[in-house]
Amino acid sequence: MTERTNPHAAAPELMKAWLDFSVHVAKSGLEPSLLELVKLRASQINACANCLNMHSYEARWAGETEQRVALLAAWEEAPCYTPRERAALAWVDHLTLVADKRAPQPVYDTLAAHFSAEEQVQLSLAISVINGWNRIAIGFNLFMPELGWKA
Repeated sequence: MTERTNPHAAAPELMKAWLDFSVHVAKSGLEPSLLELVKLRASQINACANCLNMHSYEARWAGETEQRVALLAAWEEAPCYTPRERAALAWVDHLTLVADKRAPQPVYDTLAAHFSAEEQVQLSLAISVINGWNRIAIGFNLFMPELGWKA
């Protein structure tokens, strides 16, 4: 894959603002491991190799097990996720595929049972951020291969 435009070089001020916002959302108060599952799930749906590479590494760094990372694509059938995580993952699926899935009331009701109003906004912004990064990485053929992986 050949990188197209480097967005950081082409629009440094905008990309710095985007990165700063992304970091701010990530530090909003939700559990780091939950945020990494959210980022991984959206990146699976969007088939973003760069973000899957980055966030599978970061999920393990945040304490996620190999099993939970590997089963994420089948989270609805896998018994290893908590009800709170399941509510978040359903919200990821629906907001990432919003044109097709919308945000139906039963999915929102489950979300509201496990997340405060502020956490719902934090989660929704985190989903928006990773979907944005997926689109930037895919659109510009970005891939950062070096993330501390050990052969």
